[in-house]
Amino acid sequence: MTYYHLFGPVPSRRLGVSLGVDLIPFKTCSYNCVYCECGPTTRLTVERREYVPTDEVIGELRAYLATSPSLDYLTFAGSGEPTLHTRIGEVIGMIKDEFPAYRVAVLTNGSLLTDPEVRHALLRADLVVPTLTSVSEEGFRKIHRAHPSITPGGVVDGIVRFREEYAGSLWLEVFIVPGVNDSDEEVVRIARTVERIRPDKVQLNTLDRPGAVVWVRPVAKERLRDIAAVIRTAPVEIIADLPSRETVGSFHLETSEFILSMIRRRPCTLDDLARITGLHRNEVGKYIQYLLEEGLIEEKIEERGIFFRPRHRGNTPVSNRSAR
Repeated sequence: MTYYHLFGPVPSRRLGVSLGVDLIPFKTCSYNCVYCECGPTTRLTVERREYVPTDEVIGELRAYLATSPSLDYLTFAGSGEPTLHTRIGEVIGMIKDEFPAYRVAVLTNGSLLTDPEVRHALLRADLVVPTLTSVSEEGFRKIHRAHPSITPGGVVDGIVRFREEYAGSLWLEVFIVPGVNDSDEEVVRIARTVERIRPDKVQLNTLDRPGAVVWVRPVAKERLRDIAAVIRTAPVEIIADLPSRETVGSFHLETSEFILSMIRRRPCTLDDLARITGLHRNEVGKYIQYLLEEGLIEEKIEERGIFFRPRHRGNTPVSNRSAR
């Protein structure tokens, strides 16, 4: 069976073996984040509607889950903001009613949690992970380039209301962009907001592969640890410190080697590799990040976008794959 709305399982350091559920056409979102690994948003919107046929999604999920795959999570994520889809609650409900052994995660930017219908739609998920980057207007606008109707105060209020109504696990992703939201003053504001939201966990993240704009760079691990020390009202997990994706059960070494062989033949963009492999962009991106971490490839910005190419032999660190 061909799956149009499912991808993976994806080797996720945060969620383990994760099957992606994509409810949104490519790059349809309420944000246009500078760090987005999928690239710039092409449709900036807060309009909620049925963007893909819900019955098709449910049919694919029933067929896939009937094989009893080993999964840590079914994760609503992918090409845009999943809560824009008006029937996301029905899909979550089907999974929990018919396949209750599987855990459901929703990765959301949190911008639509001001809407009671959105909050209600997510109540049966096992895990919801909203994003918080900046509570200042300037930082929020510079990082998210959000739809004009969205404000940082509104986003925080929506997450707080959802926390009050939701009985599942709430993890808060705090994405740090150097020069924008990593100042001491901004970090203190974020820490106070974390205290107000009361998440079960904070996941401190930074860029791990090319984003939508070229000026965004990763934050040093030492600075992430400094920031983590300021957030004292919830456990903090630094994503950069988590084990390599190679330790995740859904990681396929042959897939990474095939992608590496394509890059060795000629430089490729993420889209090029998605077309060649037939994999979802998000899935390809996980392998790209692994190859970047291993020092086997590097990125080069050209007119057509970001290309990945082999690292020159003299600059390539010894891979530690054989030691794992």
